[in-house]
Order: sequence, then C-alpha cells, then structure tokens
Amino acid sequence: MWGNSMKYLKHIFLMAVFVVLVSTCKGEVPAQQTTVPASEAATQLETALFSQDAMVQPPEIVACTLENGDTADCAKFVVKYLPDSMAIGPFCPETLSDVGGIWNWDGENAGLYRLNEAFFRMLDGLGYRFFDEDGTVHTAGADPSQEPVDDHACINMATDETVEMTVLLPVNSVMAAEPTRLGVVSKVGLALDGVPIFSDAPSVQHTGHLPALDTCGGHIDPGGWYHFHGTASDIDTVFDEQNVDADCHLPQDSAALFGYAFDGLPIYGSTEQDGSIPTDLDACNGHEGPMGESGVQGYHYHASTDFPNLPPCLVGVVANDNFVTTAQAGVGAEGNGMRQEPPGGGRPRDGGGPRDGSGPPGGGGPPGGGGPPDFSEAAEQLGVSEAALSEAMQAAGGRQADLAEVAEALGVSEVDLREALPPRPNR
Repeated sequence: MWGNSMKYLKHIFLMAVFVVLVSTCKGEVPAQQTTVPASEAATQLETALFSQDAMVQPPEIVACTLENGDTADCAKFVVKYLPDSMAIGPFCPETLSDVGGIWNWDGENAGLYRLNEAFFRMLDGLGYRFFDEDGTVHTAGADPSQEPVDDHACINMATDETVEMTVLLPVNSVMAAEPTRLGVVSKVGLALDGVPIFSDAPSVQHTGHLPALDTCGGHIDPGGWYHFHGTASDIDTVFDEQNVDADCHLPQDSAALFGYAFDGLPIYGSTEQDGSIPTDLDACNGHEGPMGESGVQGYHYHASTDFPNLPPCLVGVVANDNFVTTAQAGVGAEGNGMRQEPPGGGRPRDGGGPRDGSGPPGGGGPPGGGGPPDFSEAAEQLGVSEAALSEAMQAAGGRQADLAEVAEALGVSEVDLREALPPRPNR
C-alpha cells in the first residue's frame, strides 16, 4: 500500500512539472525573468527554462555539428535585439554631475567603478580625459558609422529593433580534450532571459574609449543588440564585495541558474543552494556536483565575486556557426564570421576601437566587438604567423602582456616586437 501511495505521489509530481513546462512554453514566463530557482535546473539543456519575451520564434531542437566534428542535437534560439519590456541603462553620464553605469578599470588603481565624477577625474589624473572644462562627458555611438571625434569618449551605442540573433547550444554537452580559454569579448553563452553573454569588454587602455556597461553588466553592440558582460543574476554580490554603490534592477539570486554556456553546460550564481561558496572549483570556475534542490550531479559553472564574474574558460565543445546575427556590424555579422565595418573602417567596435581602423583580417574585432588589435601586419613584419603571435600575447597576459616573454616565445627581439605591434591610442 505504501508503495502504491509513493507511485501515486510521484505521478502527481511529474504531472505538475509537465504543466509548469507547458505553461512556460506558452509564453507565461514573467517579463524580465533572469533566473529560475536552482531546483528547476536540469542536467540537459531545457529550452522551456528560457523566457519567451526574447524569442522571435519558439526554440527548436535541430541537428548540428560540433567543432570537434561530432554530429549532435542543438537547441536553436532566434532572439530579439532586446527582450520585451526589459529596461536597460544607464550607460554614459551626460555630465560629471550625473551618474552612469559601471566600468571595470584595468590600469593603475584597477577595480570596478561607478561611472561618476570621481571615476572620470581619476582617469584624468592618469592621462585619460573624458570630459570638457564645463564637465560635459565626451560621448559617442549615436551614429555608429562615425568614429569618436575625441581621443577618449564614453560609448553608448544605439539599438536596432530589426536585429535578430540565432544561437545554437548543444542539448547534451560533450567535454573537450582541454578547456578553451575565453579572451576579450569571447562568446560565453545565453542567459535565461534570452540575452547573449560575452566575456570581458574591451580595455580603455587598448581602445582609448570606454564602452559603458549598465548596472546589470550589459551594453549594446555596434550591431544594435544588447548583451551581458557579467552574470547579471548575481552581479549585486560583486557590488557588495567590491564596495560599489550600484545594483541591478533584474532579480538577484546567488544560487540560481543564470543561463547556459555555448558548450551546453549551465551557469549558476556564486553560491550553492545552501548559500555556501563552492571550494572545489576548477580553472574554469566549474565543478561536478549537485545542482539545485534535486541534488542531481553534473558539471556546471559558477559566477565569481570579481568582475566580470563569468567563467574564464569553457570545458565543453561548442557547435559550429553557433552565433549569427542579421546585423550589418558587430559580432556574428555576415561577411567575416565575426564583425563587419563600413568602408574605410575606423568605427568603434563594441564601444570603441583603435583610431587607425585596425582589426582582425576582414575588418572588425573579435566576437562581441572590440578588443585585440590586428596582428597580421605585425606578424608579417616579424616573420611569424598571426596565430603564433596572438597565442604568445594571450599566454603572456593578454592586454598587459609581458613583451619580453612574448619576444622570447617567438624567438624575436623585444625591440622589433615593440616596433611591430600597433601603438596604443594617444593619452
């Protein structure tokens, strides 16, 4: 009798779960939903967990090919430039008297800052002037076809409501032979509210310009669509840890599921279900362990308490052609697989780029917009491959690479290397 009762209760539970998932697929997910309770997470990617507010069409399962050559099933999402009813901003302040979004400064006095007078005056003291004598902040981005007229400008790109993005995520994750490191503005994943997620935004020290983030860690790509550069569902934890006077208006839950990475693995907030901080995380900020109240074991990523609070690498295999947009510029734009720029180049990439119009072959910057300069000419001048130069720079610290270490790895002189590399913008 007890066994029959348990079977009956199990049947009722499964029916309840089915009803919840069906109602979710019908679009009854609340607007601006960024998280779901960790107890609702699954070991496989569940399309029903994603908000319908962002979808151009219902998600579907399609055949895909992974980057390792395997055939697989992928969840195909076609998402809008911005989920319905999602508020974004503020980004750049108009004057020093105003308060904008946030920025993770990586130079002297490094740290996460609110975009306010104190921050801009600090940058001014380091040689980066972002404002006029009357306190007006230099801004750019309203016309994406024009590069900033100031040496240093706060970038606030305009949205394009016509843009759509197609995202492919493996339904069943496949572990890679070795992790894939995520550089500046690499593709990370898709949040449950349908917003794409990218890694660290371009450095002011490299581009000369500041692609402002709002207090949820997101901003608008040159292609006209909004994306995150942080785990928006747990970003308030970062603000608390780093004493930043800011908060994200989206629901916050440090234990909840934020989204899925491009390898199909889930990304959670910085804590376990019981509120504890995991202590066995690997180099990608992930581990094998229980997910949510169900206790189901599986590999998953966690947010960190630093910014950007995203996984620094991916342990799984991603799908080919996993991010495509209808935008005429920005990451995923048709033409070069990464980014496209108007004739003449020189436009800001993801809120800023080298003033000389340099970028990867074919124009533009890395996925997500903006970032490392074009190494093709430098590689040719040094007599090495562009891939070898890029790898050596990344291995030696990326933005702040030790050029002596890079030169040694390439077998060239440090003097020749410095002369060959694109110069940083004027300060």
